[in-house]
Amino acid sequence: MQKPVIACLDLEGVLVPEIWINVALKTGIEELKITTREMPDYDKLMKRRLAILDEHKLTIADIQDVIGKMGPLEGAPEFVAWLRERCQVIILSDTFYQFALPLMRQLGYPTLFCNQLEINGSGKILAHHMRMQNQKKHSVAAFKSLNFFTMAAGDAYNDTAMLGEADAGFFFRPPDHLPKEFPNFPVTQTYKELEARFAQAGNLKP
Repeated sequence: MQKPVIACLDLEGVLVPEIWINVALKTGIEELKITTREMPDYDKLMKRRLAILDEHKLTIADIQDVIGKMGPLEGAPEFVAWLRERCQVIILSDTFYQFALPLMRQLGYPTLFCNQLEINGSGKILAHHMRMQNQKKHSVAAFKSLNFFTMAAGDAYNDTAMLGEADAGFFFRPPDHLPKEFPNFPVTQTYKELEARFAQAGNLKP
């Protein structure tokens, strides 16, 4: 008997634009353009980001103002709807609930596993709290232990452990250097390509 299927998706770069790149464009702070597509150590990256926000006196309201003007990538809501008709879907992201929830509404409120920010009364972001280390990989491993067939898609260094843990893992629009470092993950560039990969791997209806 075929196992039930669960698809695990990264958020930024796969379904929505990179939040921090949009913040960098709005504020003119070039260093905020660095993401996990370039820097593998997410904890180090976030500590640097929060130091930059502190230096420039930017608050959670400034970040949420940028996010409020963002929307999903073109075709993403339709892709999520297509996938949810065929299997269970979980968004596994290293972002934070305070950032992501407005975007979830535009994606039809899929289940989201991510992290929390610590914010004081004046809106200053004091710290970031990771729910656990390497939560994407551990989540996929947990779903496998529950006898799901697991599929995953991501675009950055912090997705590679998740892709490797999944029964079937795929890159979606990664930077050019990543497939060279991780040639075992097939590359997709469009949602139609990713749909076809998922349909074949999970024996889903097209």
